Parts: sequence; structure tokens; C-alpha cells
Amino acid sequence: MVHTLGEAYRTCQLRGASLDPFRALYFATAGGARVMGIADRVGSLLPGQEADFILLDTNATPLLARRCAGASLHDRLFALQVLGDDRAVAATFLRGRRVGAEPRARVPG
Repeated sequence: MVHTLGEAYRTCQLRGASLDPFRALYFATAGGARVMGIADRVGSLLPGQEADFILLDTNATPLLARRCAGASLHDRLFALQVLGDDRAVAATFLRGRRVGAEPRARVPG
């Protein structure tokens, strides 16, 4: 999904538009669930939701770590949107339970 957000940003840029990282995150979560008609089950962390989500690490790569050091939430989300990839996914949760491998060591900043 992180890669898809980056591609969406690049596509908007090619069309002379911009994609705000908060809006992109909405499209990837609650907005996507709403469009697919499943917002009653997924797309947010509200009580009663299935709680499928990923934990993102802004220190996953040296470039992300440098870009995000001391940055605002907006700027960290933007960096994840344009620079993030599968390495930024620190953990995956399905129905509130962690699945997959244990967390990897953080990259020194």
C-alpha cells in the first residue's frame, strides 16, 4: 500500500496536481473501505472494526530516517508516501493480532 501511495502521488504530479499525504492515507484506509462498501468492518480503528492495519517505521531506511528526523506528522507521512516501501512496514496486524515475522532491528540514523 505504501508503494501505491507513492505511485498515486507521482501520477498526480504528472497531471499537474498534488496529493496531500493525509488525503492519501484516508484513501488507503477509511476512504477505500467506504468506496468498497465495507466501512462497517474495516478502514478505521473504531470499536467493532476488524483492526487490520500495519505499523510503519519512519526509520526503516537511512534516507527515511534523515528525512523524518524532527519532521512534522505531515512531513513524515509525505516521506513515507514518496520514499516508503515494504521495508517501512514494521508489523502487520489482522483482526487486532500481530502476524508475520518479529520486528527487525532499526537502521541506525
